[in-house]
Amino acid sequence: MKIKNGFLLRSVAGKNIVVPVGAELDFGGMITLNDTGKFMWEHLSCETDTDSLLKKIVSEYDIDEATAEADMNNFISKLKELNILED
Repeated sequence: MKIKNGFLLRSVAGKNIVVPVGAELDFGGMITLNDTGKFMWEHLSCETDTDSLLKKIVSEYDIDEATAEADMNNFISKLKELNILED
């Protein structure tokens, strides 16, 4: 899975903002990410799978695997709902 083309992550006034670019996208608005969301977004910008992403999250943050997996799955679900993520 990976983030679809047409979305950019930028730092604006100290906040992590995702904005759509390109006329073919049906997405009006922007998304604000916390630092963990930014971390996952950056790793989802390249093709990856949930096992690899989970290992990276657990390695980067002081968090148990079950909590990391629940948070990761929630983030991925929201991206899929917004049609931002390719399978």
